[in-house]
Amino acid sequence: MGRLIEELDYRVTAMGPLILRRRWVAAIDTDVIEVILGDEHLMSSLFTVGEIELSLRGLAAAPDRPLRVLVGGLGLGYTARAALADPRVVSVEVVDALAPVIEWHEAGLVPLGESLGQEPRCHLRLGDFFGWFDARRSPEDCYDVVLLDIDHSPRNLLHPDHARFYEVDGLQRLRDGVAEGGVFAMWSDEGPDADFVAALETVFVKVRAEVVAFDNPLTGGASTCTIYVCDRD
Repeated sequence: MGRLIEELDYRVTAMGPLILRRRWVAAIDTDVIEVILGDEHLMSSLFTVGEIELSLRGLAAAPDRPLRVLVGGLGLGYTARAALADPRVVSVEVVDALAPVIEWHEAGLVPLGESLGQEPRCHLRLGDFFGWFDARRSPEDCYDVVLLDIDHSPRNLLHPDHARFYEVDGLQRLRDGVAEGGVFAMWSDEGPDADFVAALETVFVKVRAEVVAFDNPLTGGASTCTIYVCDRD
């Protein structure tokens, strides 16, 4: 079993202390990898269904053509890996605001090891997703699929500055960076948010808030998350 908690890395960031740790969970006799930012529990290798479903559902709604994919939030990498498994995907650009998270992937400290860094179609970028679309993009520089998994929900944010993105103006800027026929999809740890759906419907022609249920081995029951899937036109 070893130590109950092993700190793999600790960094001081502008958003607070960032920790990568391995924790033994007695209830299921398993080691899990977790990412902690300040007081926020960002990610666990125990729960990856939502990350994967974000890719699967976003790509399922995409047109049948070569696809350029943008992922907002690297995390443990399961969203990007699921996107790369789709044969239509020609490139996956992953944007994360925390340099240590990218470095963990490059060093193979995460459960997926160095696999994303070794995939020629995948590019890990240090940057602010929420400002990524502030500058207008040319049609050839737009994305066919944009997948977002950063904040806990449209209302439960990691930083107050993110709030502008979830309003109509911020969503419109994102839509302008999505190619014709393209898709925007987003993960949320909470149930469907009627106000956020209304904002999305102002910008996108078709919006679905899809509830995803998955097994929770800690409770012995099921947990849920929401995947918002939005068609540009």
